[in-house]
Amino acid sequence: MTTLTAIRVGRHDTYDRIVLDFAGKVPQVAHEFTDELISDPSGDVEWLTGAEFVQLTLQPATAHDNAGNQTYPGPRKFRTRELANVQAVVVDGDFEGVLSVGIGMRVKTSVAVFDLSAPSRLVVDVAHA
Repeated sequence: MTTLTAIRVGRHDTYDRIVLDFAGKVPQVAHEFTDELISDPSGDVEWLTGAEFVQLTLQPATAHDNAGNQTYPGPRKFRTRELANVQAVVVDGDFEGVLSVGIGMRVKTSVAVFDLSAPSRLVVDVAHA
C-alpha cells in the first residue's frame, strides 16, 4: 500500500503548490470543488479556513503503516499563511485504503493535479486570483 510521508507547500509567481510525498507508487487521484469538506469515515463537516474548497481523494493510499503507526509525521491540519490563494490544508480521511486531503482557498481558480516520480509525489498547483 502506498503511504503518505510528507506534505510540502510553496508559493510561485502565478500559483501555489502543494506536494504530497509518498513511499510507493503515486496513487490514483480524483479532485473536485465542494461547498464543504467531509471527514472520512465520520461524515462530520471538516472546518477549514477558506471560502472555496477542493477535495482530493487518493486510492489506494494511507497515512499509516500496517501496524497503525502514522507515516505522515506532520500536522493533520495546518494554515498556509505564506501562500497567496491556498489558506489551509487538511488530511481529512485515512480509512480503508482511501486517503482524503482538503484544500481551503481564498477564491475559486484553476487547479492542476499531476504526479511525478523519483521520488513519488503528487503535485497540486492552485492558480492565484
